[in-house]
Amino acid sequence: MRYALVGCGRISPNHIAAAQNNKLDIIAICDVDKSCMEDKVVKFKLSDAVKQYTDYKEMIEKEKPELVAICTESGKHAEVALFCIEHGCNCIIEKPIALSIKDADAIISASIKHHVKVSACHQNRFNKSVQIIREAIDMNRFGKLFYGAAHIRWCRDHEYYDRASWRGTWEQDGGALMNQCIHNIDLLRWMMGSEIDTVVGMTDRLNHNYIEAEDVGIAIIRFKNGSYGLIDGTTDIYPSNLEETLYIFGEKGTVKAGGQSVNIIEEWKFADLLDNPKTVKERFHENPPNIYGYGHTPLYADVINAIENDRQPYVTAMEGKKALELVLAIYKSAAEGRAVKLPLEDCATIDFVNRFDK
Repeated sequence: MRYALVGCGRISPNHIAAAQNNKLDIIAICDVDKSCMEDKVVKFKLSDAVKQYTDYKEMIEKEKPELVAICTESGKHAEVALFCIEHGCNCIIEKPIALSIKDADAIISASIKHHVKVSACHQNRFNKSVQIIREAIDMNRFGKLFYGAAHIRWCRDHEYYDRASWRGTWEQDGGALMNQCIHNIDLLRWMMGSEIDTVVGMTDRLNHNYIEAEDVGIAIIRFKNGSYGLIDGTTDIYPSNLEETLYIFGEKGTVKAGGQSVNIIEEWKFADLLDNPKTVKERFHENPPNIYGYGHTPLYADVINAIENDRQPYVTAMEGKKALELVLAIYKSAAEGRAVKLPLEDCATIDFVNRFDK
């Protein structure tokens, strides 16, 4: 399958590795910075046959890839995705899928119109720990769900933001919740029933006065099934990343997944006693080298299979919209000082420009 990559920044190595692991035919890469492309060519020993472009439109029109990974700054995801989709390319879009409800809806509509597959890159859904929790949810082992909690306690310093001028801006990124925390926010919504009634949020910029958006966000969610969700996410932790943890509490079960990126089962207790907690903790334990985990390769495998068998990917564009919508709802609640009902009809990160400069 002919594959191309748009954006050769921080996350691109995970995508190139996943493409190689799945034996995709990497035909082209694209970035406005030629040095970024040259670095990836050397690091991954890409052949001379892999073309390099600084214009993604030219690449798509000339190379006609079947699958494109979009790893640009977040604010350009929708623009690039819509062009690719309109040219018949299937897409894997890095999180967040877009920065507005309008753009997410446009991606979903275009994928249907042009009969292509689009997957939001929420790769942590493929973690072994996450998969076994989801299996327990689907088997109703928790009984009635009470509440879940997502904690993302990370560090991002001045150097991180200096490396890319778009980071922390409302137009191209958003803050901690949209960039760093959206993976676990996605997991929380997915596990707790997906459909949300009300969101109450507070956000602030406590330690990064050189960015536009928030570096801490806290939210309470009421799901339509009567359960609740708690979110606390920040990039203010000193001196380095501390944890990314997901709790699920139900009538008949308690689960905690932690580690760098929800890769380790730390608590596993169910009334049905169907399995041995110690065995589960041993079997579904991963120790990835970084916060990105091992999920990109299985996500790619799923998307390839979805294309070949004309089915929807495991993580659809609609699922990407749901994660985006929840973050935007937190932003909206915090900015307006009120509870926000879902669904959101129209909201974008750009709506919150100057939020912390007043």
